[in-house]
Amino acid sequence: MRLRKAIVLAVLVMLLSGAAFTYAGYYSDLESARQRIAIGSEIADTRCGPVEYAMVGEGPAVLLVHGAGGGFDQTIDAAHELANRGFRVIAPSRFGYLRTPQRSDATPQAQADAHACLLDALKIPRAAVIGVSAGAPSAMQLVIRHPGRITGLVLLAPMAFSPQGAFARPPGSPRPLFHPGADFLYWLIARTYPYAILGTPRDVLARADEAEKARFRRLALQPLPLSERFEGLLNDAVVVTHLARYELERIAAPTLVISARDDGWGTYEPAVYTAQHIPGARFVGLADGGHLWIGRDREVMGEIAAFLTASAR
Repeated sequence: MRLRKAIVLAVLVMLLSGAAFTYAGYYSDLESARQRIAIGSEIADTRCGPVEYAMVGEGPAVLLVHGAGGGFDQTIDAAHELANRGFRVIAPSRFGYLRTPQRSDATPQAQADAHACLLDALKIPRAAVIGVSAGAPSAMQLVIRHPGRITGLVLLAPMAFSPQGAFARPPGSPRPLFHPGADFLYWLIARTYPYAILGTPRDVLARADEAEKARFRRLALQPLPLSERFEGLLNDAVVVTHLARYELERIAAPTLVISARDDGWGTYEPAVYTAQHIPGARFVGLADGGHLWIGRDREVMGEIAAFLTASAR
């Protein structure tokens, strides 16, 4: 009897220790995330309302529009990379993300107008625009609705219309975490099984170098705190599952479209379709890399920098 009680007590101690260790890890990551988003951005008072943004670098202007789960912090590494290559990069937080409030009209068209309002507030007459993942719809609408403002368009792993239909979750992915109190659940998934939510095959990550593995880990935890991005995520879920075909033939700006065949979020076919219907668009199809183009970041950033340099002339 004493032995049985000792075993039960030992198991309980182990479980409590494990829970304490898990909570300590969660708390540490959450606090780091809160500190990260507390600095590095500003609020622009635009005619479309307040818009949070970060700006780095000097040179031709580039508006870098984040994907689902984002905010200015999602694209800040890429912003610094492009800044180092001679560009002035503006990374906004879209509707419902961080300090940019959600709007009653949060369509890609309204978001595109807000992008233009941000450029106005910053006194930037013309800029290139990069739409990443769920940032692609508003980037395309910006070019369609404000063509004189845009020097070039880049669509990277774009959530875009395809005749095949709406986007579906990758096989094995969790149900969408659209709940304001889902910070811990998201953290647990990001720490234990991030491949599905990031649309990236395990084997792609396994053969990537340490720098790319570190980028993957940063992006896995970047949506924390999820509670500060809930409204934006919910809106993006509606947008990407109800995409209509845009007037792609009206896009006159030079265009570059990039996607990977093994993207778990299924952007490859929509990217091909989009590139085929934008006059003169160039398509770069990656053999692998998943939704985050893991293992191909240097190649992708090189393609984008060369394109931006040419379109700025």
